[in-house]
Amino acid sequence: MGDQSATFKPRLGLLDSTMIVAGSMIGSGIFIVSADITRNVGSAGWLIFVWLITGFMTITAAVSYGELGGMFPKAGGQYVYLKEAYNPLIAFLYGWSFFAVIQTGTIAAVAVAFSKFAGYFFPPLELKDENIIFQLGSFKVYIAQLVSIVLIIFLTYVNTRGVQGGKVIQTTFTVTKLLSLFGLILFGFLLGSKSSIWNANWSGGWGMKRLSMEGGQTSIVGLATLGAIAAGMVGSIFSSDAWNNVTFIAAEIKNPKKNIGLSLFLGTLIVTIIYVAANLMYTSVMPLQDIAFAKQDRVAVAAANAIFGSIGTYIIAIMIMVSTFGCNNGLILAGARVYYTMAKDGLFFRNAGSLNRFAVPQWSLWAQCVVASILCLSGRYGDLLDMVAFVAVMFYALTIFGIFILRRKVPDMERPYKAFGYPVLPFIYIILAICFCIALIFQKPNYAGFGLIIVLAGIPLYIIAVSRMKSEAASAKMPV
Repeated sequence: MGDQSATFKPRLGLLDSTMIVAGSMIGSGIFIVSADITRNVGSAGWLIFVWLITGFMTITAAVSYGELGGMFPKAGGQYVYLKEAYNPLIAFLYGWSFFAVIQTGTIAAVAVAFSKFAGYFFPPLELKDENIIFQLGSFKVYIAQLVSIVLIIFLTYVNTRGVQGGKVIQTTFTVTKLLSLFGLILFGFLLGSKSSIWNANWSGGWGMKRLSMEGGQTSIVGLATLGAIAAGMVGSIFSSDAWNNVTFIAAEIKNPKKNIGLSLFLGTLIVTIIYVAANLMYTSVMPLQDIAFAKQDRVAVAAANAIFGSIGTYIIAIMIMVSTFGCNNGLILAGARVYYTMAKDGLFFRNAGSLNRFAVPQWSLWAQCVVASILCLSGRYGDLLDMVAFVAVMFYALTIFGIFILRRKVPDMERPYKAFGYPVLPFIYIILAICFCIALIFQKPNYAGFGLIIVLAGIPLYIIAVSRMKSEAASAKMPV
């Protein structure tokens, strides 16, 4: 049974924290999403712009969170910041969305990506009809989905044995994939780069257009450019998301007031540089049409084949398996701390607020595992990711606006680290985030709408939780 009185132990240093930031961000996205971005914006310049603006937003948000992390170095991170800046309802809606789709949906999607690329080595893992093991009407279960669930269960088990095991996996796999990505980029520029391809891609580098598989092009002008950028940014934001996971484990970080902010900055900067460099490399080894319509959107596979020949497919498959394995470990490790903190506030299942003998929230870890595993079977990963992008950015904007609120509410509170560029950069981030969400509502209304419905569905759950707390408090005051 868990111990409600046990506390977290600070065992993670700056390197560990930075590897959690970078490792949680880099999953499968950088290897895939540039295809969809290119289809939406149709030029090399705008492709790089989408990654640059996403990087700017990510780094700005991360250094802004550094101020909040220094003020509230507690388990739960963003949930705590929203509660302190606004109220328990806003914090709960974030925590509920985090549990229902943001974290669990990302864990599911990353696990499925691991299985899909393992299919290069083990054909039964390919998502083909001959690999279906169960079917009920239109509902199908593939072997790959079961492997995804086994991966989630395995990493959950490792993290229930204490933070040390998760830390070792995270640091080892993150360092490996960072070196692998740097190597791929370097070899791409040295071995695969062709000046004719580069010049062709950049000759009309800033003419935005929508591309078709048949080679057709439709120019995009006026306000439609904002919609195209927003649609493209869904992929880049998903690929750059989860940087805030380190804030959830603040209670387990050594010298958190300093190391949270520093690890957020270093981790997001490293990943942004890698992402922009990788896309520049793509434009130097492949025509734009090949990037936009790479088979199954696997841009990195196509690039590796151009660089290394047929063996490139297997090189990328191994890189993605390493990348997604380490990414999911970071997501699983950090996410459960949010549910733990919610439970401590009486807003989640009571058992989630306990730690096991290894000082980790075991019950929360397994609850997260169950939901993520169910989402693995849903078969709606693309839809989940669109909803994740909308909901996540909406809460990022609210959290960063919370800095403005807290500067007025508690002006004298200790701030070991202040948001860089305040108030200009945080304000620019909020404006960009609002524009992104509005544009996504018009561009993909179904996904944005479902995401909003998931958030609002938390309101009756919050009312039920508060009523239960009041009832229990009243019962406790009654004479025996």
